[in-house]
Amino acid sequence: MKTLIEVNKKEENWVIIFEFNWELDETNADKQFKSIYDQIGDFSDETKIIFNLIWLKYLNSKSIWYIADIFSNIEDSEWKMIITNCSEWVKDILELVGITTIIETLDDISEAMEKLA
Repeated sequence: MKTLIEVNKKEENWVIIFEFNWELDETNADKQFKSIYDQIGDFSDETKIIFNLIWLKYLNSKSIWYIADIFSNIEDSEWKMIITNCSEWVKDILELVGITTIIETLDDISEAMEKLA
């Protein structure tokens, strides 16, 4: 059985925002993150990314690996990345695996937009 997920992309003030809706798991992580990599491109231009997890209900270890991999591709460049609007459960998972120590995590997307301005 395939779990449904919707990832919407929008750009605002030179910031790419990916908004996740529902669950990221083994059945959909590869496809969703391939699409995100395709939309990001080759990491050569200066870009700012927000992963808005406001509607995300679940994520598995593969999804966390993809998030960390995207960050590892940008950390030595002029790129910036922020995670926003995590539910308590998702935030607990990200803290448990240490993602919040390497990727800034904020409570609100407007706070992230200010920080990236």
